[in-house]
Amino acid sequence: MLNFLHFILSLVAILSCSLLNPTLTAQAASSSTTVYEQRIIHSPDGIGKYYMGREIAKVMGYTGAGWLERPSREREEQPSKVVSLLNLKPNDVVADIGAGTGYLSFRIAPLLTTGKVVAVDVQPEMLEIIELFKKEKNITNVEPILATFTDPNLPSESIDLALMVDAYHELEYPQEVMQGIVKALKPGGEVVLVEYRGENPFIMIKGLHKMTQKQVRKEMQAVGLVWQETKNSLPQQHLMVFEKPNTNS
Repeated sequence: MLNFLHFILSLVAILSCSLLNPTLTAQAASSSTTVYEQRIIHSPDGIGKYYMGREIAKVMGYTGAGWLERPSREREEQPSKVVSLLNLKPNDVVADIGAGTGYLSFRIAPLLTTGKVVAVDVQPEMLEIIELFKKEKNITNVEPILATFTDPNLPSESIDLALMVDAYHELEYPQEVMQGIVKALKPGGEVVLVEYRGENPFIMIKGLHKMTQKQVRKEMQAVGLVWQETKNSLPQQHLMVFEKPNTNS
């Protein structure tokens, strides 16, 4: 009887705390189920949402498509070198994540004589531009894919390589998107991230649009990817290679 009375009194105390301070209970529940933090005071270049200590940058909309196709891009970023550093095989299936206008997709596609590029973006307007370029360039092995903010919309074990060029830092749900990409990779498949070097304050890119190698490695490790190497032969960017472990071997 005494044990039962003690149980009832404890239950009443817990319920009283919950009713008197429901926000505390809600915060405790949410803190255990989310990996993100929202802050009211934040950078004007970010969305106020933080992941593993990093504020997520604002997305460049489709109205900035002209900047992606700027004539000076080859000199400033050397995207042709990015393509050569990927060591592509003719039958590879490559996912260009955050493809934008397909600037990289259309430089990769001719190398995949029996493979293809899936150009993934969340903006339908960007995919319309890709469709226009497909007809203009007469390239048939680029497949536009409409993603959501949380899902790249790719079948399981369907891609050999996922490439993100200056895109990862803008993902609103980086963990969910990366989990979808890992699922879409074949065992032993690779993720290549190209990001402006956050370690160098003299690279004249806004801070939230740069990433340090340390931060990238931490975030990729969180979804089970294994760092392979970092190539620093580009003028201003890291090229970081991660692998999905081959658990079948």
